[in-house]
Amino acid sequence: MAKAKSAFVCTECGAEYSKWQGQCSSCREWNTLTEIRLSPPRAGTGSSASGRSGYAGAVSREVVDLAAVDLSEVPRFSSTFGEFDRVLGGGLVPGSAVLLGGNPGAGKSTLLLQVACKLAQQRSALYVTGEESLSQVAMRAHRLQLPTQGLKMLAETSIETILGVAERERPQVLIIDSIQTMHLEDIGSAPGGVAQVRESASALTRFAKQTNTVLLLVGHVTKDGTLAGPKVLEHMIDASLLLEGGADSRFRTLRGQKNRFGAVNELGVFAMLEHGMKEVKNPSAIFLSRNEEQAPGSLVMVVWEGTRPILVEVQALVDDSALGNPRRVAVGLDPNRLAMLLAVLNRHGGLFTGDQDVFLNVVGGVKVLETSADLAVLLAVVSSLQNRSLPRELVVFGEVGLSGEIRPVPSGQERIVEAAKHGFTRAIVPRANAPKTSPAGMQVIAVDKLAEALEAL
Repeated sequence: MAKAKSAFVCTECGAEYSKWQGQCSSCREWNTLTEIRLSPPRAGTGSSASGRSGYAGAVSREVVDLAAVDLSEVPRFSSTFGEFDRVLGGGLVPGSAVLLGGNPGAGKSTLLLQVACKLAQQRSALYVTGEESLSQVAMRAHRLQLPTQGLKMLAETSIETILGVAERERPQVLIIDSIQTMHLEDIGSAPGGVAQVRESASALTRFAKQTNTVLLLVGHVTKDGTLAGPKVLEHMIDASLLLEGGADSRFRTLRGQKNRFGAVNELGVFAMLEHGMKEVKNPSAIFLSRNEEQAPGSLVMVVWEGTRPILVEVQALVDDSALGNPRRVAVGLDPNRLAMLLAVLNRHGGLFTGDQDVFLNVVGGVKVLETSADLAVLLAVVSSLQNRSLPRELVVFGEVGLSGEIRPVPSGQERIVEAAKHGFTRAIVPRANAPKTSPAGMQVIAVDKLAEALEAL
């Protein structure tokens, strides 16, 4: 009997080592190496014992020209949700593997069950549940008033059994809920471990690419919001999506973190209602639910998410600090960038906040990842610092440099048009983003320096 071998895998980057060591040489993290048991090679199978031959699809030993590749072989089809299709880059691609992660209660299983039930009316779909019983899934589908005819269900956690059923049924869409509950018989570790998650995802992805099946995986997240399991899991799949939303909000945001078939950082917005997820086609309307009375420190900015502009409100509160080290708190923005912007405001705007606590919040739970919010953040801080309300019809965007210059941002014209659609009549933008002809009823103020933006207020 062949002796089972072991290896040590880094849970952060997926690097493998033959023996344990305190620090991973690849990512420099400490105490991240975990021992995994490797399955012994099967007799008579040679180098292809693991079955990885043709992992990326059909086996081809011929060299072909890139221009000769036929793109008509992989047409997209809709997931029945426009916002889901937007984040995916236009729809589901046959043979693709998509990983959907999120906090417990975010609505991952609900969203995929809705997708599966609606797709099953037109295409063959197989829903594999490893966390819930079939009766629990049926109860949820009944509560959400979903069409249940045509959707094939399987309650199983063994990868060998799932692949056997999938080979027999040949579904066009295969949903696994969740990858952390799946296991292979040849691997001795418990489900959810590094080896089990990696090898289970590898076997499912290989089947999906060889049979042109759309594979949708549900993944758990850790306490800091990252996907649980080995980092190599995110390298295997074609798209990694994260469903975000707090328990105190009925809105959920679906953000693309990796996508081989579309734009990264694309954002889809859903509302969790009584009958499940409902897509929000105009996110700016829900993020602009402002009070009738304008308060100091409140300002609307235009951020670019994927392929569309979204209007969101940023709020700032500046108050005298009772501490020797004033607080800098930013919710929805990078706190380090806030500290840098406050230094620019002091140096090039002449406003000192070193003895003030500065709190910043992006309304609606949106996370702003781009630098176009810099100018709006500073003007909101100035408004709160001077206790002076800004005009309600004002919208602002622009990147602020360390020398106080206002830098242009991508898609400036589209941002201005989107603001005009929502009734805004005044905009402070970088001079390079100023349009030759402003939209009807819109006054565009182009600025080059931070001092000019402060004077425009």
